Amino acid sequence: MLMEDADVLWYHTVEKLKREGIIRSEKVRQAFLKVPRYFFVLPGHSKWAHVDEPLPIPAGQTISAPHMVAIMLELAQLEEGMNVLEIGTGSGWNTALIAEIIKTDVYTVERIPELAEFARKNLEKAGYADKVHIIIGDGTKGFPPKAPYDRIIVTAGAPKVPEPLIEQLKPGGKLIIPVGKYHLWQELYEVTRLEDGSVKTTRHGGVAFVPLIGEHGWEG
Repeated sequence: MLMEDADVLWYHTVEKLKREGIIRSEKVRQAFLKVPRYFFVLPGHSKWAHVDEPLPIPAGQTISAPHMVAIMLELAQLEEGMNVLEIGTGSGWNTALIAEIIKTDVYTVERIPELAEFARKNLEKAGYADKVHIIIGDGTKGFPPKAPYDRIIVTAGAPKVPEPLIEQLKPGGKLIIPVGKYHLWQELYEVTRLEDGSVKTTRHGGVAFVPLIGEHGWEG
């Protein structure tokens, strides 16, 4: 597929998400337009990059459907200059979108070395490698060296909210995470750490993500 054709298809996907009210803010819309999904899929799947469905990536994982990524980014209410941690680098697409919105470095933890390398190459193609720091490790433990965070976004489903992630939030910070059954069904949680250290949890409906594996997640 020619790049011009891919760009047209991607533009129509973004505008459809806007019409449907899934993309609500101009900053998320602009990020989607600047960071098309076709940079982050396997070569054989590039012709489907604009389709609003998950697609396979290496190591038995998936790149999320565009609508799901947009929903999580809108919930996160990202602002320029925020300190953001992502758990589950995957293809690197969501990471690049975060970097585009906050205009500064993003820290992201990926447990599978093969995927970390896949994401690194994709980020280089898309022009975001210099803003993204990929850490290979257990994402359920967060990344204490750069804590506390304004936002933590988790792209895999956990059996419960990992306590280390809450502890690494700033007061007023938010954690966006799917919580529920292994590989079947979860609810999307928005967890806000309040000034007194307690948390407020808001649920935003059913989702389906690959499992979050780690000490504070599902067993591998």
